[in-house]
Amino acid sequence: MTDKIPLIAEWLRRRAEDLLAYMLLSMFVIFLLQIAFRYLLNLSIGWTHEASVALWIWIVLFGSAFVIREVEEIRFDFFWASASAGARRVMQILCAIALVAAFGISLPAVIDYIGFMKVESTAYLKIRFDYLYSIYIIFAVAMIVRYIWLGVAAIRGKAPEAFDPTKAGSGV
Repeated sequence: MTDKIPLIAEWLRRRAEDLLAYMLLSMFVIFLLQIAFRYLLNLSIGWTHEASVALWIWIVLFGSAFVIREVEEIRFDFFWASASAGARRVMQILCAIALVAAFGISLPAVIDYIGFMKVESTAYLKIRFDYLYSIYIIFAVAMIVRYIWLGVAAIRGKAPEAFDPTKAGSGV
């Protein structure tokens, strides 16, 4: 059973990548529609801008929650790369404690505020703001789970990988 968990997790991550790619494709098509209507047909349509912004919010937060791996996140490599394995473990633990605390303390207020936002909606598409910004709750919970996982791994002795510039790439 435990052998299947990494396979299932990787399969789910790939499906999240697929969904993210579809969101990006949709945003690109909407952007092209916006250009065509604005400059070719001389018609200004507001829903395209609104849809692009909504998709961008979801792309960034959904991607950060479910697609981006820890090694792909932006960090101060100057300090991280020059640190020993033990120092990286300590930095990982301190970072995990700080992020879990920050997201955990803010989560009840965020949930309350997003729930309150059901009274407002977007101007053109009439998307309720609580639906639009609900992805932030998912993102915050995913960050809490991720950093608890990473913090526990560091406490158990697993040092985070050092940055290797020879392996740096675009994430592919």
